[in-house]
Amino acid sequence: MNRTPAVILVLVLVASCQSIPRASQDTVAIRHVVVCWLKNPGEEAARQRVIDESKAFVGVIPGLIDVSAGTAMPSTRPAVDSSFDVAVVMTFKDEAALRAYDVHPRHKKAVDEVLRPLVARLVIYDVRSR
Repeated sequence: MNRTPAVILVLVLVASCQSIPRASQDTVAIRHVVVCWLKNPGEEAARQRVIDESKAFVGVIPGLIDVSAGTAMPSTRPAVDSSFDVAVVMTFKDEAALRAYDVHPRHKKAVDEVLRPLVARLVIYDVRSR
């Protein structure tokens, strides 16, 4: 059974419980959730590299408000998928900031130098926070 959607839903719900600074009443913050399965599952150095690289975006990429990242918490609950290695939740001030991040040179460099070499599979969800 593929429990990835359940994991993502839990991550998004937990992340949505935090207060988010808004640029204005007309903008909606965006949560960018990236769930990664490493090429070498469980490799601690690779996990930490993905986490560190993601957190290094704060203050560098305009419109990025916050980054939280961590590893899967083992669970015996049937609805919980703990098969992934790393999950990253980024909060952007709005959709325009997310689109700018996608093409930002710092992000492209991280994809080329960290994600592609270390990650076998990833699933990404973009969520409008309300």
